[in-house]
Amino acid sequence: MRILVTNDDGIHAPGLALLERIARRFSDDVWVIAPSEEQSGTGHSLTLTRPVRLRQLGDKRYAVTGTPTDCVMMAVGHVMKDQMPDLILSGINRGGNLAEDMTYSGTVSAAMEGALAGIRSIALSQQYARESAADNVSFAAAESWAENVLRPLLDTPFDHRTLVNINFPPVDADQVHGVRVVRQGFRDYGRLQFVKGTDPRGYDYFWFGLGEMIHTPMQDTDLEAIADHFISVTPVQLDLTHYEALDQLRALYR
Repeated sequence: MRILVTNDDGIHAPGLALLERIARRFSDDVWVIAPSEEQSGTGHSLTLTRPVRLRQLGDKRYAVTGTPTDCVMMAVGHVMKDQMPDLILSGINRGGNLAEDMTYSGTVSAAMEGALAGIRSIALSQQYARESAADNVSFAAAESWAENVLRPLLDTPFDHRTLVNINFPPVDADQVHGVRVVRQGFRDYGRLQFVKGTDPRGYDYFWFGLGEMIHTPMQDTDLEAIADHFISVTPVQLDLTHYEALDQLRALYR
């Protein structure tokens, strides 16, 4: 099995190194193609207004000056086009990718691009407590559980243009209660926060941030699973069509 490992935290991220080690438990044919710098929050974007550069760092190891989507495109369209991956693993992200976060996540979007290319693709993320420093995240739950969570998925057929999104709770490995297969949740909108500053020339600038979730997660969702210290496993489809509304809208144009 040929495995491509990528992420959005960058080629030097500890979560990527962990995922590479886990991938090597399944295969000795592991390729790493990841962003040269952090690309968190880039979603399913690709680079169109400037050149994308590819740098080989070692055997089967490359850095790309672009987004996670760029990395997967570079892999399947150039670097690995004559030896395509059988599996794409994206992560392990520093921070969860739950609920609507999936639409912003570069980690999940790399798996989306893989699914669009017809390749079995899985995104993995490690949630961490809000009081933890972003550069001091514990991957203990992911390190202990990822292999066992991934193994059953390797021979399981995925429907066309689907992927699997996995999140690990922010607890020690022995505090993880197990695995739950759940649907995507949704938080209450209105968590958006702005941190305003002024640069030395007197111009305002802003940092975007997200506040805490203030409501109780809906049942059988990824949000609830993580809150209950379970690993969440969510199948995600890329067909965004709202089929129930098709006939209603067609009637408007008759």
